[in-house]
Amino acid sequence: MTLELALVFGFLFHLIGDYLFQNNWMAQNKTKKHLPALIHALIYSLLFLLVLDFEWWLVVFITHFFIDRYRLAVYWIRLVNNSWNESNFGYGDNMPNWMSVWLMIIIDNTIHLTINSICIYLCFA
Repeated sequence: MTLELALVFGFLFHLIGDYLFQNNWMAQNKTKKHLPALIHALIYSLLFLLVLDFEWWLVVFITHFFIDRYRLAVYWIRLVNNSWNESNFGYGDNMPNWMSVWLMIIIDNTIHLTINSICIYLCFA
């Protein structure tokens, strides 16, 4: 398999694992308890075993757990906006809630895809 094909598969595996294989229980509870986050991260990362060596797969699995369990995208939003309040994910109160949620989802996906792509690249290097 080429690096380019592995990166395409990695993108698809992200979408499949994070959206098609995540049920309501995982989505509602992964930021509240370790078990749902652990199960979600495991199911999410399983397909990556097709393109990654075990060590790099472990990085995808562990980082996915921590990013989702502790909602690290919110900390990024608060950091770049220098807004550490607890409301609206760190965006100003003038930002519509629906937009704050979607921006947080986009940032979360960007973090996951960046880590996954780096792992795939380094695995093929």
